[in-house]
Amino acid sequence: MGQDGAPGPAAHASGASVRRLEVDPGRLPRWVEGFGARHGDPRWSSHDGGLLLSAPDGAEALLVPLAATGVAPGAAAGLTAWAEPGGGTGLVLVRRGGYAVGVGVGEQLTASKVGTRHVQSRTAAGGWSQQRYARRRGNQADELVAAVAGHALRVVVPDGPEHLVVGGDRTLVWKVLADPRLGGLARLPVRELYDLPDPRLSVLQQALRRGRAVRIRLVEP
Repeated sequence: MGQDGAPGPAAHASGASVRRLEVDPGRLPRWVEGFGARHGDPRWSSHDGGLLLSAPDGAEALLVPLAATGVAPGAAAGLTAWAEPGGGTGLVLVRRGGYAVGVGVGEQLTASKVGTRHVQSRTAAGGWSQQRYARRRGNQADELVAAVAGHALRVVVPDGPEHLVVGGDRTLVWKVLADPRLGGLARLPVRELYDLPDPRLSVLQQALRRGRAVRIRLVEP
C-alpha cells in the first residue's frame, strides 16, 4: 500500500517490460508528459515516499526522488520543485584502491577531496602466509576507513548537507559512517550507488548527478 492508502504497483503479466531509469529533476516534467502521451492521462498517487503514475493502458511509473521537497504534486508542472533536493548533498565514495568525498549544491560540486590508498587483495596462499596477509589486509582497510572518515569530517560535515550519496564498497562505506563523529551524516536520507567505478573526481561528479536524479521504475504492457 502507498503512504496515502492507495494500492502499490500492481502485479503484471510476464510479458510486461520493466525498466529502471534515472532522470534529472529538471527533465522530469517532460518525461512525465511523454509518459502520458504514450499511455494516456495517468492517475497520480503517493507511494512509499514517491509518486505512482498509473496509466489507462496498464503502464505504471514509480518516481522516487533523493529527498522530496514538500507535498507531492498532482501535475507535471510541480515536479521539478518537488524532486529537486533542497540544501547540500554530501558524497562519500570508498573502494579498496581509493576514495572521494565532497559536497554538492544543485549540480555543482563545491568541495571535494580525492585520493588513493592501497588495500592488498586476497591471497591464495595457505597457513601462516595466509594469516599474515589477512592481518596486513585488515590493517590496510582499517587505515583507509580512518583516513576517509577524517576527510569526511573536514570536507563534508562543516557544510551541513541535508542528504547523502554513498558508493563503492558497501562494507567500507558503512564502516566509515560508523565513526561516531559522522553520526549526523549516517542519519541523513541516503542514495546508494554501489555500481560506481574506482573513485576519481569525475566519478564524484557522476555520483552527484546520479544521486540527485529521480529513480523511475517503469512498467509498460
